[in-house]
Amino acid sequence: MSLFISEKAKSISPSPTLAIDARYKEMIKEGIPVVGFGAGEPDFNTPENVKRAGISAINANFTRYTPASGTLDLKHAVCRKIKRDTGLEYGVENIVISNGGKHSLSNVFICICNPGDEVILPAPYWVSYPEMIKIADATTVVINTTEENDFKFTPDQLRAAITPRTRALVLNTPSNPTGMIYTKAELEEIAKICVENNIYVVFDEIYEKLIYEGKHVNIATLGEDIKKLTIIVNGMAKAYCMTGWRIGYMAAEPEIAKAVSNIQSHMTSNPCSIAQAASVEALDGDQSVIDDMKHEYITRRDYMVKRIKSIDGVSCLNPHGAFYIFMNVRESLGKEHYGKMINTANEFCADVLDKALVAMVPSEGFGIDGYVRLSYATSMENIKTGLDRLEKYLMGEC
Repeated sequence: MSLFISEKAKSISPSPTLAIDARYKEMIKEGIPVVGFGAGEPDFNTPENVKRAGISAINANFTRYTPASGTLDLKHAVCRKIKRDTGLEYGVENIVISNGGKHSLSNVFICICNPGDEVILPAPYWVSYPEMIKIADATTVVINTTEENDFKFTPDQLRAAITPRTRALVLNTPSNPTGMIYTKAELEEIAKICVENNIYVVFDEIYEKLIYEGKHVNIATLGEDIKKLTIIVNGMAKAYCMTGWRIGYMAAEPEIAKAVSNIQSHMTSNPCSIAQAASVEALDGDQSVIDDMKHEYITRRDYMVKRIKSIDGVSCLNPHGAFYIFMNVRESLGKEHYGKMINTANEFCADVLDKALVAMVPSEGFGIDGYVRLSYATSMENIKTGLDRLEKYLMGEC
């Protein structure tokens, strides 16, 4: 007997980043000493004050339903955070708290897209964007960027991608997977084009606190017109090491926030009450944990960039934010490695995992071939061991 699966469900691809991480964890369970560069989560623990706030919420029996769009306490904390960081004024009517950044993004695409609408997405992109857009019955229009332009699109490319069906542009800065950031001047050009064409900007700034050169600029700060078109998406996972707590949030015009709240009320209801209470403490409490984490990330990044540039067959740019290296492996493709032709990044990663016991994420899932993403949200010991093994693999010594 065959079971029915909808065409929409069958069209959705599994996340390649989670697939790599699952295989890595499976090998670890089997006792295989694999080094993993795949996970997109901090390797630091949730700050103690945040954990205590969660425990206090449990002890106070704050364990029941909250409003579907989040507690007023957390919405106010988000407003204070945005005001502190950007100067932008938002009220609780602009804010929706969701079950992580992914949930916030999915809600947004469902809210703003009709079937057949188009969403512009620069590549390389985070692997989940196209699938979220597809779930919303919209179509992804990809802008292909180049390493020579720091993986950032140009105003001319954006103009060329716009059609009468264009509904939104997705802008992720700092970027996953490249770690690159858009400057104020670049964002001003983008804002001008989006305002002229009445296009939403889905502004994903989940890595905003992890910037090492330059400055993070929120596009909504560049004028009242672009602010009205900007839907800010952020969350607690990356800056506060709260990946498992599952709290994300969005800030937008009240009409959008209300529509998103209505959608969420029927699909999931409220995010975890305990995680919301802990998130208030994270946003309002001591922020020095972020600086400590950034210092360690810079040390790891600098070592990885220098080391990769010294290895024949691979290269990379110096990422300005997030915690990823987007390594160019094109020089090593189209060649025979250990008696086997390796033509794609996917084949390269599979062979390195098999021969050198190093888990990396191939770039096909990010909309481009010839690259590999390595996360430096792991210990320096793992980084050194992993790059030692990668170098041996490329030297034919595995």
